[in-house]
Amino acid sequence: MIKPFQFQANDVKVEKRETVFQGFFRMDKLWLTHPRFDGREMPVFTRELFIRGDATCVLPYDPVRDEVVLLEQFRLGALGRDQSPWLLELVAGMNEEGESPEDVARREGQEEAGLTFSELDKICDYLVSPGGSTEMIHLFCGLISTESAGGLFGVEHEHEDIRAHVVRVEDAIAMIHDGRINNAAAIIALQWLELNRSRLRKEAK
Repeated sequence: MIKPFQFQANDVKVEKRETVFQGFFRMDKLWLTHPRFDGREMPVFTRELFIRGDATCVLPYDPVRDEVVLLEQFRLGALGRDQSPWLLELVAGMNEEGESPEDVARREGQEEAGLTFSELDKICDYLVSPGGSTEMIHLFCGLISTESAGGLFGVEHEHEDIRAHVVRVEDAIAMIHDGRINNAAAIIALQWLELNRSRLRKEAK
């Protein structure tokens, strides 16, 4: 039986690369080839690659009150679908040069929700859409108190308009099941919380 990951990054040959768009985001076009599983070489083909930096997302959770904080804000990518383009999401932000994911988590917790995390529990790192984007998400659960959480936040010059909602864990999970929460970071984090909730609540006592 052949094990996975027989090929590595150095097996890919990039014959040519050019930037075809540079705006708020960047798009590159690549001409490349790589070995095939059957031993042949793939003919040179082209792909467009969305160049987007890594980001960090945090699910704020109060293990004593058993509540999470979810952020409601407008998302252009959801416009035109059969749903509201205002989504319920996690605290999130792009990683700036020189910042660790933990630095970003703490900065964005303050900017987007007025929250200070007492502890950050690493959930996972995952590629958002590796078929065409470079973005990696660093995902955490951040422990907080929801006693005075909630309200309006966001950095105005970045055109952020955010409402922070305090939500019971059962209600947040129900919103995954009925489709009201349908973005990957929130789904992954809340499902992780389902698996780790008892441990976190026990450790908080």
